[in-house]
Amino acid sequence: MFTGIITDIGTIRAVEPREDLRLTIGCGYDMDGVDMGASIACSGACLTVVDKGEDWFAVDLSQESVSKTAPGLWVEGGRLNLERALKVGDELGGHIVTGHVDGIAEVVAVEEVGGSLKVTIDAPRALAGAIAAKGSISLDGVSLTVNTVEDSAAAARFTVNLVPHTAAHTTFDAITAGRHLNVEIDVLARYLERMLASRM
Repeated sequence: MFTGIITDIGTIRAVEPREDLRLTIGCGYDMDGVDMGASIACSGACLTVVDKGEDWFAVDLSQESVSKTAPGLWVEGGRLNLERALKVGDELGGHIVTGHVDGIAEVVAVEEVGGSLKVTIDAPRALAGAIAAKGSISLDGVSLTVNTVEDSAAAARFTVNLVPHTAAHTTFDAITAGRHLNVEIDVLARYLERMLASRM
């Protein structure tokens, strides 16, 4: 379980095809404090540490995970938003994030408004019922607040604001139209949607 507050930006140093993909990810974490088998959210996907060194860790990425996450994310040199798992007693600064990707969204527009960036995003129409104005959403593992939502037949279009701190401390420092993002809807919305569907 995570909060969507990014604590490091990692860089994929190597991608090794096996039965799954073995990724070696460079990071700034003190790896002495990271156990083998620990969970680290990598741009919103919860992955398990299978090997580690002084300034890196390795994870195995299944073909299922590759198919359900943003295309082009898992490449050598790629940058990832990292967050270690929540510990009991930690401050919950964002919202409850599970690290399970619900869909892939696309950035439609990025506009500077004041000192912040207004980002317009199209998410799959199937997620529309779980995206609400002033609700929480996780994009590439970052906890954000939805500003506006507009549904169409093809997509759920919504906007978020990136304040300078968020942009500077995540991979959103270089966000542009056309970028694909891993989306995780709010866990409460996921259960509410399921409860409503089961009554039909």
